[in-house]
Amino acid sequence: MLTAIVGINWGDEGKGRMVDLLSEGYDIICRYQGGNNAGHTVINQKGRFILNLLPSGILRDGVVNVMGCGMVIDIEHLCGEIKMLTDKGVTVSPDNLKISDKAFICMPYHKTQDILEEDRLADKKYGSTRRGIAPIYGDKYMKKGLRMGDLKNPDTLESKLGDIIQWKNITLKGYGGREADSQELMGWLDRYSPQILPYITDTSEYLSNSVKGGDDILFEAQLGALRDIDYGIYPYTTSSQTLAAYAPVGAGIPGVKLDRVVGVMKSYSSCVGEGPFTAELFGQDADALRESGGEYGAATGRPRRVGAFDVVASRYGAETQGADEIALTKLDVLSYLDKIPVCVAYEIDGERTVQFPSGDRLLRARPIFEYLDGFKTDLTKCRRREDLPDSAVRYIEYIEKSVGCPVKYVSVGAEREEFLTMR
Repeated sequence: MLTAIVGINWGDEGKGRMVDLLSEGYDIICRYQGGNNAGHTVINQKGRFILNLLPSGILRDGVVNVMGCGMVIDIEHLCGEIKMLTDKGVTVSPDNLKISDKAFICMPYHKTQDILEEDRLADKKYGSTRRGIAPIYGDKYMKKGLRMGDLKNPDTLESKLGDIIQWKNITLKGYGGREADSQELMGWLDRYSPQILPYITDTSEYLSNSVKGGDDILFEAQLGALRDIDYGIYPYTTSSQTLAAYAPVGAGIPGVKLDRVVGVMKSYSSCVGEGPFTAELFGQDADALRESGGEYGAATGRPRRVGAFDVVASRYGAETQGADEIALTKLDVLSYLDKIPVCVAYEIDGERTVQFPSGDRLLRARPIFEYLDGFKTDLTKCRRREDLPDSAVRYIEYIEKSVGCPVKYVSVGAEREEFLTMR
């Protein structure tokens, strides 16, 4: 079974929690895109963990974790993440972690460039996490990057880096920033690469052999459909493909086909960063929902923008991801509400639409809300569909019908066991 777990909306849907939950039935967990610009929060019997780079399956004993060629990896951050896990008693070794030799290295100058550009944009900024993601993906497609496999070839590494630095400093000087220094950066690579080298391998060969051997693989995405570089709310997107269709490509086995796509979405909406967010709530309504859901960015700590469940955006996200089933997270968060707001359509230039728009039309969209009955009940002890109050079941069924995809899993708390299966 080849399964992708992907985000339906703007990211921060709870994918890490679902990967941790479902990884028990899989041999391999593979992250296939992105860098350390988003976090997956996992809470289980081992503790509470925020993972920015490592696949969430690293917390599951007996599972092999792969960081695919579609990723961009800050090796300093990765070393810190590995240390954080090992300090808490989690095993991280070449037996359970394999890093693609084709993944790209996010260098310190990428972070510098990211910060300089966001500062230049000022009030027109895109909401970058300032961790270098856009610059490294740009350099990848400009063919001006270092890959993880280059760390295995120290004889040519310094020459490659020097050539790139000559080119990169043209950009940094244009910003009026400090130029990158080749020797300083070689020192940075020399400091962290020995810790990473044991994990670097040809993961394409490893995954191909695993597929032929009948292993079950779970592909883990970062962010959601609305942050995809091609199909998201451009330019307020990430710089990689967040879609399930990209999973085999970003993993390193482009010739295989997925068997199953699990789309993850919250029972309400949340969004970190800039860009259009039609169903957004404001004032006391937003404050109450944010506090109830603990809506602060796992990677940045920034307060998330929050809103009503968005039927228009969620239907589009589920279709774009090709979701076969939905995992609905944080249903328990809504227990404080007498009436639950739902954005059922948009109004654009005086006309009602249920089609998700793009470009300037999306910027002009205004929400049309309806209200469903709340459940006003603690759901954290519910473990079966029958345990849920009728109003909670009706809310889930409304989401199923409006999005056009069955809800299979519902989380009712942050702990691993606090979920139920609807069917």
